[in-house]
Order: sequence, then structure tokens, then C-alpha cells
Amino acid sequence: MAQHTFRVNGEAVTVDVADDVRLLWVLRDVLGITGPKYGCGINVCKACTSHINGKAFNPCSVQVKDVGPDDEITTIEGLPDTVGADLHPMQEAWLERDVAQCGYCQPGQIMAAVALVHQVQAGGRQITDDDLDGIRNVCRCGTYNRIREAVRDGAARM
Repeated sequence: MAQHTFRVNGEAVTVDVADDVRLLWVLRDVLGITGPKYGCGINVCKACTSHINGKAFNPCSVQVKDVGPDDEITTIEGLPDTVGADLHPMQEAWLERDVAQCGYCQPGQIMAAVALVHQVQAGGRQITDDDLDGIRNVCRCGTYNRIREAVRDGAARM
């Protein structure tokens, strides 16, 4: 076992786990943060999408040894704190558009959408259909049309 220190949702954490443990298991099983979901474990379904230093990533594909003490991990639980509100504007759009059916993929969908909108806005432009086509998170319920509508609405609020 080894100690690993990094930041999660604004707080420094230190965990004592083997270097090769995937960050998803550290978040869920060690730290009790259950927003990032386990779907595939091989970086395909993207149910675990979170942010590292503001960019979307999939903790199922990252070993804890690859996360440094200056890295900031943000999960769906910490997303509202990034805007100082009870809900992030993207979460509000999700609720208003009634996106979720089973809801399993929704934390990852929202985190991917927020990262995409930040990237697009940093380029000085508005979200397009081509941008939305780049979100590859899997939704088994097939609410993709409502997801796209909510991303557009959330982007307008961000």
C-alpha cells in the first residue's frame, strides 16, 4: 500500500491504497463518493465521467498513482460548488428538460456536457450540433434528444 494525496471536490484527501487501484474505486469504495458510476471499467461507456483540473476524464481508466497532489478531481457532487450554488446551471437544465429516465448515466452525462461547454466557450463560440455529436456517453434509455436540449439550455446559462 502507498499513500496518495490529491484534491476531491475542493478538499485535500489522502488515501492508502495500492498504486494500481483505479481512481473510480478510490472515489467510490474508499471515499464514498458514488456519483461517478461504474459501467464498463474500460473507458467506453463514460458513466464515471468526472473532471480533473477542469477537463472531462474517466476515473475507471486512471490509476491512483497517476493523480498528483496538485490535481483537482471534481465529481457531480462537487459540481454546484464550482458556481457557488445549490445546483449547477447544467443540472438545472437537466431537471427542467426532464432528461433522466433510469438516471444511471446522468452524472457522467452532465460532467461531460459541462466540460464540453467550457471548452467551446473558451474558444469564444456557442455550442453546435457538431459539438454535441462529440459527447460519447452511453445512455441505455436513449434520452439523447432531451440530453442535447438540456446541454443547449445549460450552455446558455453558463
